[in-house]
Amino acid sequence: MSESVNERPRTVMGPNGAVLSLETLPPPETRRWVARRKAEVVTAVRAGLMSFDEACKRYELTAEEFASWERAIDRHGLGGLRVTRLQEFR
Repeated sequence: MSESVNERPRTVMGPNGAVLSLETLPPPETRRWVARRKAEVVTAVRAGLMSFDEACKRYELTAEEFASWERAIDRHGLGGLRVTRLQEFR
């Protein structure tokens, strides 16, 4: 029996070691984006829990905003997502 190529994982390991699922991700109405929540969404997309388009639609994010979160994580880790640290990393 072969697995479907479109099959997604039900859970993934989050940035802080906790298990993430669609149910444990930040709620769609989230307006206060702390570093942990941003990292969870980026991790979910990268791990295939949800697509980039689904994340942008669910959280009303622009492609540029999501990409900036990814760049911050890639360059500076979780600390790069902290708003108070933006000036230091520029």
